[in-house]
Amino acid sequence: MTEQEKINAEVQMKLALQDAKFNAFVDEMREFKNEMRDRDNQRAEDIREIRQELKDMGKHVRNLAITSMAAVGGMFVAVGAMVATVIYSILKS
Repeated sequence: MTEQEKINAEVQMKLALQDAKFNAFVDEMREFKNEMRDRDNQRAEDIREIRQELKDMGKHVRNLAITSMAAVGGMFVAVGAMVATVIYSILKS
């Protein structure tokens, strides 16, 4: 085997090794990209769930506010009825 053939064989071996390393790197990058896509999808799903929970919480808060207003209105009616009863009893005696 001549010197040039030895050099060619060595270069081809190094080139094959570099190709294998590059292919392994490309495969790792594909896996990484897929993992990032899965994470993004999971994050988007989490955000959708949080938004839905906030909508539900908003409905709950609205219902509590309406209930509170009705309770305050009822208290005004009760106080008004008591005042009217006291005034009526004062005027009757």
